[in-house]
Amino acid sequence: MIIAKSVKTRRRGATLEQAIIEVAWDRLVEHGYTSLTMEMVARAAHTSRSVLARRWNSKASLVLAAIKYQLSKHPPQVPDQGDVRAELLEYLQRLGSFAPIFTTINALLSNEMFRKAFATPEEVRRALSAGRTDYLSVILDRAVARNEIDPDKLTPPIKTLVRDLLRQHVMMHRAAPPEQLLVAWVDSIFLPLVRRTSP
Repeated sequence: MIIAKSVKTRRRGATLEQAIIEVAWDRLVEHGYTSLTMEMVARAAHTSRSVLARRWNSKASLVLAAIKYQLSKHPPQVPDQGDVRAELLEYLQRLGSFAPIFTTINALLSNEMFRKAFATPEEVRRALSAGRTDYLSVILDRAVARNEIDPDKLTPPIKTLVRDLLRQHVMMHRAAPPEQLLVAWVDSIFLPLVRRTSP
């Protein structure tokens, strides 16, 4: 009688990297940035510290990769609905589902050790947005093409206003904003600022 032995497949490449960054996220949430170590992640991912070091040169870069992966799981991509208001509200609702991730990012920004690698929120924002589609810009570009909003009114502070309001709310309340607040932001603040003026 021949007994078949199970063969353990060695993870490589993208599969291994995904496993590592998922473990890194779990340990970050569980232990916090200060207590997190590369060795801890390596053990939990069943790999070696040297494997991590070849991919990420610091704990901070590994943590940002883990956050970026979490954000990529459910991108706030909104299909063309032919109406900028409907698209903005759906975008904000989808973005609100990231509230726990944004709360973790805010905690990192208050961590002295993390700030040695990324000193400002803007540095973190640039690192996380690199290579990612700006879905808010996609919505606004469609609205401009439909003549719903005036492109000349989309100055940099106005263009990101609704997203900035959501992030500020999450930072202050550690929770996604309620639907009625999203409606107020879109209907009472943003759209009046960017609508085309009637002739």
